[in-house]
Amino acid sequence: MMTRRQKIINLLEERDYSISELAVMLEMRGKGSKKIIVDDLKAIAKTLKREGKVLLVQPAVCRKCGFVFSPDIHVPSKCPKCKSSWIEEPRFKISQR
Repeated sequence: MMTRRQKIINLLEERDYSISELAVMLEMRGKGSKKIIVDDLKAIAKTLKREGKVLLVQPAVCRKCGFVFSPDIHVPSKCPKCKSSWIEEPRFKISQR
């Protein structure tokens, strides 16, 4: 049986996903599920380096003003520019170096 992180790796090798989409694919519901996935993604990024792969991050974007967040592994809650909470989540994909 595969671990949750192995499932995430398999999904991200196929195509890009947001954290919310990963939560749905992994059937994770509840308040802390996004944080668990963020923690998993951070650990996966380190593991991939050893395997000669990289976790690509398409940064989060404010849907109201277009502000582009830094390409970190996190889910911003509010835009620092316009204070809107209408945020397009970052997307993640695994690629060969």
